[in-house]
Amino acid sequence: MRTLVGVMRLLLSPRWMVWHVLTLGAMVTCTWLAIWQWGRAGSAMGSALNVGYGLQWPLFAVFFGVMWWRFLSMEIADLRAAGAAGPGGTAGAPSAAEAPVAGSGTPVAETVPSAAAATAPASEPAAASASTSTVEPAVPAPPAGPSPFTSRPANAAPPRSTDPQLRAYNEELARLAARHREESTP
Repeated sequence: MRTLVGVMRLLLSPRWMVWHVLTLGAMVTCTWLAIWQWGRAGSAMGSALNVGYGLQWPLFAVFFGVMWWRFLSMEIADLRAAGAAGPGGTAGAPSAAEAPVAGSGTPVAETVPSAAAATAPASEPAAASASTSTVEPAVPAPPAGPSPFTSRPANAAPPRSTDPQLRAYNEELARLAARHREESTP
């Protein structure tokens, strides 16, 4: 009963309402396009290409429906797994491989038992509790140099090439650009 209430909350959540509307809109649009292509295939200007599109659009509509169902069933499975864990159970607790990640919506400061705690015998509860660790958020390493996505400083010059053919090509391009600037300036 509790899971059914959770599923209904999931289905009526704002995020899933948007997915319902988008999926239904995509399926209706694909159906309309299929009908239009079939009508076009029967007209004087129709061709086998229109028949192909008339068969293709319903497949797209089915694809949207299948993916909606797949994503929904994955969410419901996650909901049921969390419900099976209960308020104090560990059935839904993440393993070390599924540790929470910063930005995933899961609190990062949870304690996850290490592999040593999972293999420790039950007679050593103190050792098992001492081997729990706190998962730290993954912090990306700082870039080695300047970011390629920002503008270069005005005084930065591109590195000189050691390839003589590439250097001659770049010099020719610079000469042509200078000639173009001279000709276009009144």
